[in-house]
Amino acid sequence: MSKISYKDAGVDINKGNDFVQQIKPHIKATKTDGVIGGIGSFAGAFKMPSNYKNPVLLSATDGVGSKLKLAINSGKFDTVGIDLVAMCVNDIICNFGKPLFFLDYYATGKLDTNEAGLVVKGIADGCIESECALVGGETAEMPTMYKDGDFDLAGFCVGVAEMDEIDRTQKVKEGDLIIAWSSSGIHSNGFSLVHKILFDKLNMKFDDIFDGKKLIDILLEPTKIYLKQFLENQKYINALSHITGGGLVENIPRVLPDGLQAIVYKEKIKTPQIFKLFSKYVQTDELYRTFNMGVGMAVICNSKNAKHILKNRDSYIIGEITKGQKGCKLI
Repeated sequence: MSKISYKDAGVDINKGNDFVQQIKPHIKATKTDGVIGGIGSFAGAFKMPSNYKNPVLLSATDGVGSKLKLAINSGKFDTVGIDLVAMCVNDIICNFGKPLFFLDYYATGKLDTNEAGLVVKGIADGCIESECALVGGETAEMPTMYKDGDFDLAGFCVGVAEMDEIDRTQKVKEGDLIIAWSSSGIHSNGFSLVHKILFDKLNMKFDDIFDGKKLIDILLEPTKIYLKQFLENQKYINALSHITGGGLVENIPRVLPDGLQAIVYKEKIKTPQIFKLFSKYVQTDELYRTFNMGVGMAVICNSKNAKHILKNRDSYIIGEITKGQKGCKLI
């Protein structure tokens, strides 16, 4: 009787090993001073920084969601890795942390090393921009779980912060201003609704020109990484809010103390055209709870410090902090 191999079951161990060798240059490019050892150990090792008085480790995990399906269907794989890093790193900096290292999980039905290589290169590019090291990851080939061509991504970031800097709610005061740091587009939230509007209802195509660009390029524009802006302005910032799922109305209150509310003026937001298209088909409240509407980060600062943050051309005032029930009002 003939024997059955793992490859017969749909999993090619040799291809997986070859893939690890293929991506090693991308991983090496992210190496920072804290990295101990290299790829091949059972765990990634990283030396704790010595320039902190009372260091605390921060952790964040996220994915790219159904934006991945657009990458798969369009055959464009070079940006979703950046999204993966950005969604984690942008959360870390909201607690005034500096990213240290990153790990990824790539699961697929059948490993395509060319496609997966582009994804990992994007992850490495995001890590380089975030000044953190890609210290490890996992590639899983699971033909009984995923259809051919499908894959999923998850990312895990660890950062470090000073203990007394983590809780930003104590820093926010009445009279503080809310400054928008512009998003690069839709980022990585709401793509199930995007698909419903653009492709199910409007029957649009990837190559359709919208606002001067191919639609697919607008949709797959990677999530902006805000680390450099944060580091340049850290001493002027009271609190940061990463505007992801839930939008402004649900994310800004996460950094507010009881007794204070955020007032955001919708007419002050520089809203990209793609969101204005969505507004024709989605209720306003739903729109602002699903998408960032052009605000990738909401920065809360003392009015005297606003001038420093506003030097960045992608920064502008959208609201203020007032007394009231904790929450965010859009007016």
